Amino acid sequence: MEGLMLAQTIREVQALLPVRTLGWAFPDETSAALLLEGAGNLVFNYRPPQPVIYLSQERIRGDAHNPFQRLLVARVRGDLLRAAQLKLDRVAQFSLSGERGFVDVAPARLLFELTGRNTNLLVLEGTDAGETSWEGRIVAAGREITGSRNRFRTVRSGGPYTPPPPYDKLDPRTMTEGDAASLQHLPLGKWPGKIDGLGLLLGAELVARAGLPSSEAPGEQWPKAWEALKSLVADPSVQEGTLQGGAREASRQEKAAQLRKTLREPLEKRLSLLKNQLADVDRAVEGTLTAVQERQEADLLMAYQHGIQPGAASVLLPAFDGSGEVPVSLEPQFSAVQNAEKRYTRARRREEVYERLAEREPVLRAELSEVQQDRAALEEAGLERLELLAKGLEVGRTDRSPFGAKYTSPGGFEVLVGRNNKENTALTHRIGRSTDFWFHVQGFPGSHVLVRSGGKELQLPDILFAAQLAAYHSKARQSGNVAVDYTRIKQVWRVKGESGGRVNYTGQKTVYVDPVLPA
Repeated sequence: MEGLMLAQTIREVQALLPVRTLGWAFPDETSAALLLEGAGNLVFNYRPPQPVIYLSQERIRGDAHNPFQRLLVARVRGDLLRAAQLKLDRVAQFSLSGERGFVDVAPARLLFELTGRNTNLLVLEGTDAGETSWEGRIVAAGREITGSRNRFRTVRSGGPYTPPPPYDKLDPRTMTEGDAASLQHLPLGKWPGKIDGLGLLLGAELVARAGLPSSEAPGEQWPKAWEALKSLVADPSVQEGTLQGGAREASRQEKAAQLRKTLREPLEKRLSLLKNQLADVDRAVEGTLTAVQERQEADLLMAYQHGIQPGAASVLLPAFDGSGEVPVSLEPQFSAVQNAEKRYTRARRREEVYERLAEREPVLRAELSEVQQDRAALEEAGLERLELLAKGLEVGRTDRSPFGAKYTSPGGFEVLVGRNNKENTALTHRIGRSTDFWFHVQGFPGSHVLVRSGGKELQLPDILFAAQLAAYHSKARQSGNVAVDYTRIKQVWRVKGESGGRVNYTGQKTVYVDPVLPA
């Protein structure tokens, strides 16, 4: 149900207010009907992904099917005083007065979010103010939403209600001709993205009423679109042909949105990782400046070591360029020479870190730019393109598993990557079969990578795929052209007397790869 459709229902209800309510009926587990005296039933169907609210003259029966519906009977009672909509968003609120009697029933608000897959019917505490408030404490929710289901927005009984985030769109009820003229260069099919209350169905109906192509900008014919929009505000109904086409398009858009969300997640993770790695480069640059200062101080300590008293916590030494005295802090338990040597060591380490990261910086920045372009292209991709990308994601996909991170190689083989010594041991000595392939970086600690080939030979793409995973999940990650050994599991054995995941192996072959996650 779209914003303008909801607004029409709200107007119909507002025309009846205030009205006495006569109780609830429940046709099924996700439908509730509030009987209004002399006006029929106000029906709330809160089953995702296609919720709806409407007035009905039919006789509706049914007892409560679940605790939430029983709470509606007990807590949402009295006269219906107010009905409101949040802008033209798919959020409506109904305020009830409560009842006085042997057991008083406090005022309450019924809030209905008609937001597709996130549809919800909530009971909020009532307010004494005459104006409608969109905040308050949640008494109960038709669907409890925890952080494990949605990390951005939770809905819990007893918690505060947070309305949907604000947005900036034109209100078609108050739009002017100038506003409509400003959209003449935008394809008519994209007008719903700029105008509040229009979704896929009403967008398709707008195109049908205007008699203009949806993929083309109306240009000088914008007055036709303007008249069609005004008629849609007055009567937001949808013709049967438009309804069928709009339903198909709605289904396509919903599928595209889900695919886009799935594809966006690995890109966002990769972006976050690359930005963190580039931040390491920036910190390493700052470290080189510190290294210069430490070397200068070390040089002064070596030059004036004989004049420095043992056990001193600091000393003032004349600068080599004659610019004055330089304060140098000391560790009193060490001699001047030892303090200098510690500074030389720290400076050398900082410089080595910078050299190692600086070598990787161009690669990181190039990859960052590429991932940013992929993310931008993802937002513009159509359903067909998204489906192709989703199929490609299945190759190289990573999942959580009890035995390590799980991937799928280009040849369709399952690839497991140990994330610690325990998982390395399990993969190599318990999970792997004798003819499976085992990968490990040569000469560096790192993950054991198991390719479950079932005795089949690996092709070069599969070998490079597993080798890149082994290189990336190792201490050689900051290097380039990393050597990775691979062999059959039957040629890998434990090192006697060694703990952890240490092994010996034979019959290996070696490939050289860059330590990056496979595309």
